[in-house]
Parts: sequence; structure tokens; C-alpha cells
Amino acid sequence: MTIEQQHRRPVIYQLLPRLFGNRNTTNTPDGTLEQNGCGKFDDISSNALESIKELGTTHLWYTGIIEHAHLTDYSKYGIVKDYPDVVKGKAGSPYATKDYYDVDPDLANSVPDRMQEFEALVRRTHDAGLKVIIDLVPNHVARQYVSDAKPEGVTDFGEDDNPSKAFQRDNNFYYLPGTTFQSPVASLGNEGWKEEPAKATGNDCFKPNPSVNDWYETVKLNYGVDYETGEKHFSPVPDTWKKMRDVVLFWASKKVDGFRCDMAAMVPVEFWTWMIDEVKRQYPSLQFIGEIYDTDRYHEFIFKAGFDFLYDKELFYNTMRGVITGNRPAIELTSCWQCTEGFQHHMVYFLENHDEQRIASSFFANDPWKALPGAVLMATMQRNPLLIYFGQELGEKGMDQEGFSSLDGRTSIFDYWSPERIQEWTGKGDFQAENLPDEVRQLRKEYSTILNLSHQAPALVKGLFYDLSWSNVRNEAFNTSSLFAYFRYCSEQILLVIANFSDNDLDYRLHIPSHFFELAGLSDRFYFTGHNLLKKNKMIQFPAEVAQNAGIGGHLKKYSASVYELKYEIMKRG
Repeated sequence: MTIEQQHRRPVIYQLLPRLFGNRNTTNTPDGTLEQNGCGKFDDISSNALESIKELGTTHLWYTGIIEHAHLTDYSKYGIVKDYPDVVKGKAGSPYATKDYYDVDPDLANSVPDRMQEFEALVRRTHDAGLKVIIDLVPNHVARQYVSDAKPEGVTDFGEDDNPSKAFQRDNNFYYLPGTTFQSPVASLGNEGWKEEPAKATGNDCFKPNPSVNDWYETVKLNYGVDYETGEKHFSPVPDTWKKMRDVVLFWASKKVDGFRCDMAAMVPVEFWTWMIDEVKRQYPSLQFIGEIYDTDRYHEFIFKAGFDFLYDKELFYNTMRGVITGNRPAIELTSCWQCTEGFQHHMVYFLENHDEQRIASSFFANDPWKALPGAVLMATMQRNPLLIYFGQELGEKGMDQEGFSSLDGRTSIFDYWSPERIQEWTGKGDFQAENLPDEVRQLRKEYSTILNLSHQAPALVKGLFYDLSWSNVRNEAFNTSSLFAYFRYCSEQILLVIANFSDNDLDYRLHIPSHFFELAGLSDRFYFTGHNLLKKNKMIQFPAEVAQNAGIGGHLKKYSASVYELKYEIMKRG
């Protein structure tokens, strides 16, 4: 078995099926499904999966699988129609779950067969050698939650609640007795959603009249915390805990391989500890990825709750975005690994996802090539999972004004739409790079090289990390505002990684401390040569003595990075 097979790191490719396979190019702002079309499960074909896998992907995160509220009417199929004043956009938010036991009917060619079509997608994905991740939204549900597909014997969330009580341990929701819910969007008269008493809103808004900036389309779930007193009522186990565990077990039985857990920190860590343990007794290989933004709680959610991986937005993403845009010095990247030292392999690195602005948008870098050194560092700094958002590798701009989603540099999750770059790549359903413009095809090739290298190079798969920037802070010949450098090394391979985030080509002299040579078991009598595995920038060569004193001399093109594989031989003394 090869190193790649033994130690294949997770590279997660996130896509929205609603947008991914949609070949309709109408793109009418605020358009309906009939006007703008919608991607289907079947559009994620074997061709599509093979093309995604070629990037170096190991996991597919399918966003928007579980049924959520939207304005397309499926009442003739026994699915309750949603009210516009509690739905965001025509297509609705994938994070306003309407039925935990069903898939989104928008994604099915045959609505009555929608679950079978999803199950076929899971099989197709597995046949391609990829794993399946779906979203679990545990903190809140759609305002109009009703399960028409729940298994026999399952009681709906809220079905047995006592709404006269603001809080009760086994209520699934929080209530505001004596009040009526008021939607912040335009009133629709007698056709509006009726809710009395009002329920607390998903973002911990305990008012009957949430604002348009609140998650007004959702209702917060009650996990046994009395928010008025702060008291926790976890014994015996609250009803919501058991209901949510059963939801996870249901989808695990559909052979999904993991869950991306939305806003995991808004749910008590005690629940996660209990639920993950319960589920992994039956499905030990099931993985849980937590969306966590509080760095002080990283340890808690990994070592107490049992999450396999956590988002690293607050450290890696925020720092890297600042470096790419020139608002932060590259030397600050050192803090990314220092703050997570000892558990870096649990942190998911990303440069884009559905919440963040596209790199190519004018809100971020305005040019996808500017992020290439960041992508190299993301893939080579540690051994942790990577996340790529569909279209990132194509330079998708996210600069459409789709409807509910304004011109904000993001690809809408609320509207029926078809992103331009995905359309080009799809072609006639063949998903071939040849369908793309030359520059886009080259960008995708760069991403493929970077991501596949992360699986194939022994030093990246199992090697150690040694930061070189700290020893060059006072080195005037190495610009730590724009340059970042480190070693990845093991007994079989030594890699030197240097990235240039500047909009100028830069010369440098990089000092390597004797401490590194001692750690790596290398002699100061060695002469090194390095060829760039990314095929950019010239080779380097240097004696160890020079590296420790005057430093390695080199040149990096703007917005580029080099991954030098170092070979060495003993120098002959004159």
C-alpha cells in the first residue's frame, strides 16, 4: 500500500447541488425554480465526481441535502407549503431545516423518489472513491417545521411541547407566552405565518419581533438550558437530545460518512459529548466537523465533545485573508500554528466556503491568482483537513446579484441560480477542463497540483514542521511582511516551502538556524540542491554553512510559492 493510500489527508470539496448541476442560464434576479432551474442529484454524475476527485479531493460535502423551507410549492406531494414571510429568498436557506427526515425535493427529478435518488448519489460518490459529508443543523429549525417523512413512531419536534411555559426541560422550543410572532419582512395580510405564542429565534433572539438581520426564519431548539436563569437541566437527558441523536443515526444508516455541524458552539458541549459517544458506538468511523468560532473553546470541542475536526476561521482564515490582501504581515501566520500547537491536525483550513466572500470578488482579492501562495501554505503547513468551495479552483467571482442575496462577493445560498464558471466546467455534462477558458484551466491545474502533492509527498503526509520566519525577523534581506518560509521533513524527504504574497517579484536571503540541521540530523558539511515541485521559480543550491550564516539566496515571482525538494551530498573540502 502506498503512502497516499495509507495517510490520505481529508480534502473536502463543498458544493451546493442546487447550483452545481444547474444548466439553466436564465439567471433572473429573484427568479423561481421554473425560471432559473435547479441542479439535481443526478447532475452530480460519475463524470462530475471523477473530475472533482482529480483535484485531489477525498470528501464531498453536499450542502442543502436535508429538506429546508423554500417557496416552491410541493403540496401535491404531501409536503406542506411554506409562507414567504418566514423564508429567505425563493430557494430558502439550507440552514432552515423543515424536515430532519427528508431530502430537499428541489433536488429530485422525481419528487416521490427523492430519497432513492439521494441514496443513489451516495453510492455513486462511494463508487468514485470519495466520502460523503452532509450538514447537520442542530441549533435551530425552520419556523414552520413539520416532518411529513418521519419514520413510524417518531414524534415531531415541538409536537408534545407545553407552549404555556417559556422554558421546560423536555420542550423542544423556547416560548414567549402572551406574544405573537411578527415577521420583519413585508406583511402579507391574512396569508402570513401565524405563531402564537411566539418562539425564540435561532440566533438566541428572545423577542417576538426579530429584526431582518436576525435569523427570523428559524426557531431555536431547547437542549435543556434555561436562558433566563442560566441553569442547565441535563439529567435525565432532555427530549431534544434524544430526538437529535435519532436524526443523526437515521442519516448514518443512509451511509453518509460525516456531518458538518452548523454553529456547533450554540449547542451545549454536554450534548455533543453524549451524542457523539452514542452514535460512534454504532458507527465508529463516522466523522463530525464543528463550525466553531471561539478559539478558547477549541480544546473543549475536540477533547471533551469528541469532534474530529473544527473550522479554523478565526486563526488561519482571518490571518491568511489579511496576508493575501496586504492588510497583515506574513509573519503573523506563525501564530496560526502556535495557537493550535498539539492539535493542528484537528483544524480545517479553508480560503472559501458558503459564508465567506469569494477570493476573486472585489470584496476580497479581486484576482484568484493572488491566493495561490495561500493555497500552497494551506496544503503544506500541517497535516490537517483542507476545504475547497466549489468554483474556488475556477476563480468563480460570486459577483452576481441573485435576488435575496445582494452583490456581496458571495455565491447565494438563498436563490435559484447558475454560477458562470460552474456552467463552463459542466459543458454538456462531461465536466472536462477543456471546456474552460485557458486561464481558468491553468488555475484549476495549479489547485490540482497543490492538493495532490499534499497526499503524495512523504514530508507532507507524515513529516514534521519547522517555521523559518521566526529566525528571519531581524533579517533585512528577508521581507517577513510578504514572505513566509518553513521546512516539512521526515527521514525520506526534506521540503523547503517559501511563499511570496507581494505584488512584486522579490529577492531574498533566507537564514536557516543550526538548530534545524541538528533536529533533522543533517551535517553542516552538506551541499543542498532544490527543485521546485510546483514547477515555478528557479532551482536553489547552497552549502549548509552558507545557509546558517549568510543565508540562502533566491528569487520568487509575485503571488507565487515554491516547494523545494532538497537533495544533498557531502561537500569535498579543498
